[in-house]
Amino acid sequence: MQGLRWLGVALTVGALAFAGCGDEEEPAGSGASGGESTPAATEAPAEKFEASTTLGKIQAKGEITIGVKFDVPPFGVKNPQSGEVEGFDVEMGKAVAAKLGVEPKFIEAISDNRIPFLTDGTADLILSTMTINEERVTQINFSDPYFIARGRVLVPGDSDITGVADLAGKNVCTALGSTYEANLKKQAPEAKLKLVDSYSECLELVQNGAVDAVSTDDVILTGMIIQDETLKLVGDPLTQEPYGAGIKLDETEVTEFVNGVFQELKDSGKWAELHQQWIGKYTGETAEPPTITVDEAVEMVKNN
Repeated sequence: MQGLRWLGVALTVGALAFAGCGDEEEPAGSGASGGESTPAATEAPAEKFEASTTLGKIQAKGEITIGVKFDVPPFGVKNPQSGEVEGFDVEMGKAVAAKLGVEPKFIEAISDNRIPFLTDGTADLILSTMTINEERVTQINFSDPYFIARGRVLVPGDSDITGVADLAGKNVCTALGSTYEANLKKQAPEAKLKLVDSYSECLELVQNGAVDAVSTDDVILTGMIIQDETLKLVGDPLTQEPYGAGIKLDETEVTEFVNGVFQELKDSGKWAELHQQWIGKYTGETAEPPTITVDEAVEMVKNN
């Protein structure tokens, strides 16, 4: 039964990702974590950077390596039909690559290896549902926020859990290295945390009854509901989670460049189109792009 269920989940994720696709593109090689890179149509770069700079080296190589999630629709999911990675974060990465005039190479970045991938040079950029917070800004640079999620709790449809107050003594799944590892210890100190590498593991665990609930960002949980409509969100939002693109510490030029690309997407209306394509069509919500800075994002999270 488990194999049949996961076949259905894989096909559903594929349909979700496929529904969000534009024109088909040929795959262009594998990433460091076994995923296919998804090329975007490149354009002549608006600016040619000095060869000695990080951006200049990326342009000389003709490729930028971007870490994304492979199992978190609608932000980053590997389409089982095409082998390509698709989603809102992926589209943001494609925009950065196109502005540089290079191809994007997408590799899998789970919650726990996102910062190490930047510090050791495995990835040039991380777009992996990563919340900007006080601890992380001491380790890496962030772009200004490009999305703001809200923390929620997901449970089976027949669960009697109605919110975070009911998690005491319950088995609750979240990702190792995510902000929820700390948030749940604060908001539900008597919950029994099950920390895993990827949210697809949380989905399987709540489906087979190994855990009672999953807690993470609402849009990630919405992706789980799209895959399994027997699941439901409960309770009020727990937190606000401003997502930023992760960049190696002290890479000021790269940070300013990425901010410029994201601002163009926001100002042109393209951000709103991408939100509707990948998120709004499933949540039924419209959204305005964030206008806060990294410092304001840190304060937002501190006040959660």
